[in-house]
Amino acid sequence: MTTSNPVSEPGLSTGRRLKVAYVMSRFPKLTETFILLEMVALEALDIQIELYPLLREKSDVMHPEARLFVEKAYYAPFLSWPILLANLHFLRRRPWAYLGALSALLRGAWGSLRYFTGALGFFPKSVLFARQIAAAGVTHVHAHFASHPAAAAFVIHRLTGIPYSFTAHGSDIHRDVTMLAEKVAEADFVVPISEFNRQAILDACGGKYADKLVIIHCGVDTDFFRPEAPAGARPEADTPAILCVGTLYEVKGQKHLLAACRLLREQGIHAACHFVGNGPDRQALEQQARDSGLAGFVHFHGQQTREKVAEWLRRADVVVAPSVPSADSRREGIPVALMEAMASGVPVVASRLSGIPELVEDGVTGLLVAPGDALAIAAALARLLADPTLRQRLGAGGRAKIMRDFNLYRNATMLASRFCYQEGAT
Repeated sequence: MTTSNPVSEPGLSTGRRLKVAYVMSRFPKLTETFILLEMVALEALDIQIELYPLLREKSDVMHPEARLFVEKAYYAPFLSWPILLANLHFLRRRPWAYLGALSALLRGAWGSLRYFTGALGFFPKSVLFARQIAAAGVTHVHAHFASHPAAAAFVIHRLTGIPYSFTAHGSDIHRDVTMLAEKVAEADFVVPISEFNRQAILDACGGKYADKLVIIHCGVDTDFFRPEAPAGARPEADTPAILCVGTLYEVKGQKHLLAACRLLREQGIHAACHFVGNGPDRQALEQQARDSGLAGFVHFHGQQTREKVAEWLRRADVVVAPSVPSADSRREGIPVALMEAMASGVPVVASRLSGIPELVEDGVTGLLVAPGDALAIAAALARLLADPTLRQRLGAGGRAKIMRDFNLYRNATMLASRFCYQEGAT
């Protein structure tokens, strides 16, 4: 773990240590490092984090920072004696609150099979969390993702009166907005990670609750991800390295990057393309690479810790995030992999999609292409690989953008200020 100094801000101290409960779908999920590092940054600001994952993620790879949180996390099965006792407790002590929360949840989720079954499955566990959170002296509940985690926070609030908020990222507000307006209505505040997401939430809420929406970008540790040489300056190598970091599945658009690599080879441009990450599309992507005659130039490295990701970024000449909307309406928010690359001074090529243009300004902090356009991706890569000066200029511009708007500790301080404000208001 790095020792970045958090940004100090007057007013964070309230005379006693704040205790905030974090609710998320799964933990420790390697691809959601942004949640882990946000919690690390908040604890550096002397906010105590209590962790309530809806599910325990099983993975062979874990970030070192996650281990302490795993040890103290409140994991629970879908059904157990403690869950049964917690539900009986609220049914006896606060029957109207209990039945009202259950009714509001099921009524709000009606019409969406995904949310309705999730509500039935997670409600008993959310009631247990409510009892544990109240007993622990938690002052605020914050959920990551507007889907099941925000629904759990909604239930906890209904049962305990403890205020809650949630962060909305990408597919959680673009794929299915069932019950989103109800969750926003009862939240103390909501954190869209981009202006694009803010507008999507406003649209789902019929233009209401604008005063509750506070844009706070996800951030990266700019001491951990930083250029070793001047931003964008890379030693010339025999084979340039193209890097793509992320889960291997449709919304990430890796098949379009492979198509672009085939076009580069046809133009006589030889570059190695490295994929860091795993996912359901790996086998299909490996087959596509073989069918395209790219087997010797495309490499799949599987899941990696952020230390390993930082090493890959030090070797990369260009990072590509070829995101696309999926067939079931999933879409990215702003990929953290792009932030990490830009913080490291590596020039990026990314899709003009969702909130990505709020991070990547075409020709200034990177190059933007139309989603799914392999020709455009190939042209952008060819341009960057042929022009070291452009790579250096875009790398430096990207680093400056991250330092200004996507710094982990600065943005965690903004979030901490909201927690403190809400406690002061209660």
